Amino acid sequence: MTLDSRTPVLVGAGVASRRCDDPREALESVALMAEAAERAGEDAGSRQLLAEASSVRVPRGFWDYSDPGRLVAERVGASGARTLLAEIGVLQQTLLSGACRAIAEGRERVALVVGGDTRYRTQRAKATGVEIDDTPQAGVAPDEVLRPAEGVWDDLEAASGLMMPVQFFSLMESALRFDAGLSIDAHRDRVAALWARMSEVAAANPHAWHRTPRAASEIRDASPSNRMMAFPYTRLHNSDWNVDQAAALLLCSAETARSHGIPEERWVYPLAATESNHMVPLSCREQLYRSPGAAVAGRRVLELAGRAIDEIAHVELYSCFPAPVQIFARELGVDLERPLTVTGGMAFAGGPLNNYVLQSTARMVEVLRGDPGSRGLVSSLSGFNNKQGFALWSTAPSLEGFGFEDCSHEVAAATKPRELVEGRDGPVRVAGYTVLYLEDRPAKVIAVCDRPDGRRCILTSEDANLAAEMTRDEWCGREL
Repeated sequence: MTLDSRTPVLVGAGVASRRCDDPREALESVALMAEAAERAGEDAGSRQLLAEASSVRVPRGFWDYSDPGRLVAERVGASGARTLLAEIGVLQQTLLSGACRAIAEGRERVALVVGGDTRYRTQRAKATGVEIDDTPQAGVAPDEVLRPAEGVWDDLEAASGLMMPVQFFSLMESALRFDAGLSIDAHRDRVAALWARMSEVAAANPHAWHRTPRAASEIRDASPSNRMMAFPYTRLHNSDWNVDQAAALLLCSAETARSHGIPEERWVYPLAATESNHMVPLSCREQLYRSPGAAVAGRRVLELAGRAIDEIAHVELYSCFPAPVQIFARELGVDLERPLTVTGGMAFAGGPLNNYVLQSTARMVEVLRGDPGSRGLVSSLSGFNNKQGFALWSTAPSLEGFGFEDCSHEVAAATKPRELVEGRDGPVRVAGYTVLYLEDRPAKVIAVCDRPDGRRCILTSEDANLAAEMTRDEWCGREL
């Protein structure tokens, strides 16, 4: 086949990970990003390609840099690059898709997408009382900033105490359990087994933060080293963002790759990408255990590439908690028993804030190069599964070239949100709930409930006996 000279190709993937117990020996976030970028250039076999980057695109982390892309660009010799910063709430896939589109449309020849965080360094500094400094930036702004149009939660959710990710996703987990018709114990067993399989993948991933396989029982049950966070999630169900990790992805046009002498067997093609940016707060979703955005965008990315899900050899489902893995698998028609990650998931491979899709894509590149001609699917989400994104990659190009679609309007048309109001009006039925803990004891219940008028409300209780009962017996579907 004749390949269009503007076809986007990923030619370099770099991962940087450091674990320094002495924070004075650790790299700051922008330095770790620059190291990942350098490794991406080395992976491409062309250090010069980094210097030719016309854009440096960065997702926001915990750090305070005002224009981290500029700092990275200067360190890798791309001082003329245009910089872009995506705030939290913007899909990480948006940065990758934007770079691919700019290359396919002839607006750019080389693009660098890079991000990372050093939360472990920060935690070690606090624990040891050591002062650490980051490169200061004053009066510097990116050339472009991407910001989410809406917030990720409703004010009534925040007023009820729903604020932390673990609370939202554990609430989804209860709805998944009830829809599956599983007992609380059977469901906890299934989720723990799913996560144990993730840990086994992480053990074989050279970039993973934790490389010790975990038994299902060790994940499932609370212990002094694995406290219950929000029922049924223990600490080991949670994404670990206390890591020092960064990743960089170097993309260019096919013509540019050839001019730099990069062998075609090193090329990885973005076949298609889709995203849904239609935002609905969790408590307003018709079904707490479904995701219309994942269903529509997931189906469409396969259509754009002309493939069925069974033709995708490698799958990476976003894994901040078990709930989105199960939801995405359901919407895609993927069996939970098949491998669902190439990294080992965010609890074990590591989940630097707002950068995991770059980490997982870098690992997918390695996996695809080791399995020539195969295809890999990488999914992403933002917020509390408020937005969804997908990308298909392969070492074999698509006849149709790179395809992209924003499915937000189609998702909006397929979505009928419930109105969330304050308080109950007569008997209500529990749609989903979570139990929060005080030290090692169930202490507070937060329940999303269906009112007789079709609207939703959130009820809370600090009755410790009720909280304990709701960890033993199913309350979804019951009237209150």
